[in-house]
Amino acid sequence: MFTFAYRLTGREHDAEDLVQDVVVKLYPRLDELESVDHLRPWLHRVLYRHFVDTIRKRPAGREINTSALDLHDEQTPFLETRVGSEPDPLANVEWDIRSQTLKRLLGELHPDQRTLLLLHDADGWRQEDIAEVLDVPIGTIKSRLHRTRALLRTKLQEELEPFEQQLRGLK
Repeated sequence: MFTFAYRLTGREHDAEDLVQDVVVKLYPRLDELESVDHLRPWLHRVLYRHFVDTIRKRPAGREINTSALDLHDEQTPFLETRVGSEPDPLANVEWDIRSQTLKRLLGELHPDQRTLLLLHDADGWRQEDIAEVLDVPIGTIKSRLHRTRALLRTKLQEELEPFEQQLRGLK
């Protein structure tokens, strides 16, 4: 629940508060929780709805950045992983530039797009579970995921093309 809350709020202490609020709300109803068939999606749906309610209660003039990940935080270790043995120094530079570009472009995505992409691709959520939590049809999740991936792919290609041309000149 904390990871999902962090994806929504973008800040560790806000995520902790959100999870705590939901747990406090649900604690008196523990008997009812036993009857829930798929607890994980149900809990995330409750968390998401509580998050939305919290956002609606905030003053209108205050800007709220939902799911604004602190991209310098260790919440995205999947971007740092490498497969195989230690590559040569040029490959290290290439990896670092690609990784930093991807992090920056993820940060530039609309918060809903970023959250959907990270929930599915980084956290491994099933599309059905995301649809249930967000209370939208599975087809909507599929199309949004497809559009977000295509947008990110296009931005990555545009950003990395000049760098890749320079790399080809060094090799």
